[in-house]
Amino acid sequence: MRLGNVHLATMLLIQLMPSLVWPADPEVLRPRVPLEQLDTARQVTNPYPATPEIIEEGKQFFEGKAFCRTCHGFDGKGLGSDIEPGSLKGPLPRNFTDKDWQAARTDGELFWILKNGSKGTAMAPFIPLVLTEEEAWKVITYVRSFARP
Repeated sequence: MRLGNVHLATMLLIQLMPSLVWPADPEVLRPRVPLEQLDTARQVTNPYPATPEIIEEGKQFFEGKAFCRTCHGFDGKGLGSDIEPGSLKGPLPRNFTDKDWQAARTDGELFWILKNGSKGTAMAPFIPLVLTEEEAWKVITYVRSFARP
């Protein structure tokens, strides 16, 4: 009888797993902007509203010109289809669907990372080499859409 209860509990857990929310890894929540620049970065705000048009433009840059989807994936979960196992140096790309991460980072911090890269990760600087500042803000607006219901 006891084994049956364990089996039932296991089956229930498996069914519930897709809806469970695991807490973010504390390392993921650590700011990537150097501490001496963090306050300044956090004060920078996105000039673009999250309209469907701006989000769509950001998506086009994310999937195209900026090739963000290569590492972050089309779904924003940080497991891009072009990642070769063992090819990354450092942590996996950010999971943009992680609501804890989304809440912890400001748009100004994300802009700083797009401009300066993220030391200790494979994230390189994209502004101005790949994206203009305006395009980067639109990408950030799209990235924010991954955490919306």
